[in-house]
Amino acid sequence: MISYYKLFVKEVIPKDMKEKATAVCYAIAAAMFYALNVPCSKHLLGKIAPTVMASFLYLGAGAGVGIMYLFHLKHESPAERLEKKDMPYTIGMVLLDIIAPILLMLGVKIGTSANASLLGNFEIVATTLIALLIFKEKVSRKLWAAIGLITLSSIILSFGGEGSFSFSAGSLLVLGATACWGLENNCTRSISAKSTYQIVTIKGFGSGTGSLIVAIVLGEKLPELRYILPAVLLGFVAYGLSIFTYIRAQKTLGAAKTSAYYAIAPFIGAMLSFIFLRESLTITYMTAFVIMVLGTVFVVSDTLLTNDSSI
Repeated sequence: MISYYKLFVKEVIPKDMKEKATAVCYAIAAAMFYALNVPCSKHLLGKIAPTVMASFLYLGAGAGVGIMYLFHLKHESPAERLEKKDMPYTIGMVLLDIIAPILLMLGVKIGTSANASLLGNFEIVATTLIALLIFKEKVSRKLWAAIGLITLSSIILSFGGEGSFSFSAGSLLVLGATACWGLENNCTRSISAKSTYQIVTIKGFGSGTGSLIVAIVLGEKLPELRYILPAVLLGFVAYGLSIFTYIRAQKTLGAAKTSAYYAIAPFIGAMLSFIFLRESLTITYMTAFVIMVLGTVFVVSDTLLTNDSSI
């Protein structure tokens, strides 16, 4: 029976369909890994300063995937490794990954975990607009509709409420982080054909070290040793494994389509915030949630019904 199934998969299912299915699985796995980031970070931020926390997350990613790389290195072709021509995108990727998590940790610290999780979907908008304006990719009508809905939801979440017209500082910081990651997604997409292990290792150690230097300059103190290990382990899973599977998905789906499937991460993160952090549900949040779901449906629908690798 198993042999017949393997024969069916090999002979009947087209190769490109199998590759796309695998890429979709990678994208969903990336979202699930990253969903742990915000609620778990919120818990640790009571003991770890925001910039230091950002550095440990990326150092954990670099260390974890770096260990994986040691076992993979002998099987890797030299042609897969980054070259001199890839340096601009690699440097951009590292610098943006220094800025983005610092903004996110600051936003999570002064705002709510649930809001920060849901606002993470603005990364889809940022990734798509940057892909359109800078990398000249096409954008369908469905995707434009999705961008409008997700933007509206993000604006609703960004208002401080209580009858004021002032924006929530925490939400604005999270939106800044998603904009940085939107540009970073496009930089990473440009080198995604290269070694995933090497990219994530460089990204982890480069961004983690940069964030640690910033933390020292800002005068942030290192936490007690008992809090460092959980932060590093969280970084390996929520950043390391998430980035690894995200890049694998990008090789087939492209930057914008991968971010479409990645859209489930904020909803998982928000759910975890309500369950484990006991954060309360508000009318504003639920309104934004419904609008964000509609926007995400448009994004995923557009991705599933489009056969080419463009947006």
